[in-house]
Formats: sequence, C-alpha cells, structure tokens
Amino acid sequence: MKGYVLVLVNIDNPEVYREVYSAFVLDTLAPYGGRFLVRGGPHQLLEGDLMPDRVVVIEFDSYEKALAWYNSDTYQALRLKRVPLSKANFFVVQGV
Repeated sequence: MKGYVLVLVNIDNPEVYREVYSAFVLDTLAPYGGRFLVRGGPHQLLEGDLMPDRVVVIEFDSYEKALAWYNSDTYQALRLKRVPLSKANFFVVQGV
C-alpha cells in the first residue's frame, strides 16, 4: 500500500525558506521514490482551526519508504535548516 507524508506548515520568511529548504527537498525524495501530489497552492479550511500557510502531500510506494525518507540522514540534515524558519506538522499515513 502507498504511504503519504502530509505536511501543514507556517513559514516565517517564504523567500529564505525557498532558498534554504524548498530548493533542495526534491533531491532527498528521489532515492525513496517520493513524488509531490500537492506542493503549496490555494487551500481553504472547511472545518477545525488549523490554517497553515502551506499544505504538502508526498506520495511513496509504501508507508515504510515514507518513513525511511523522513528518517534518512539526508532529509534530517535538511530538516535542521527548515526548523528555524517554520512551524510544521508532519504526518505519515498509509493509503488504502
């Protein structure tokens, strides 16, 4: 079954975020077969109280590959650059 990483993120400085994080994250996905299904764009809150600046959905061939990507040394090094620039909630979910 497919695995998905869902990210809800609020970004302090979008320009710096793009230069430091967004420009490099795609390269970390390739070894795990990750592909963006949603990468920002318009979104609307229909219910609840979370309203992120950005919503991201990344698809992997399996739940395990999604976890392996997130826990990889390569992504974790990039993550350290993202953390001071944003507040994010990352979820990994298994598809049906």
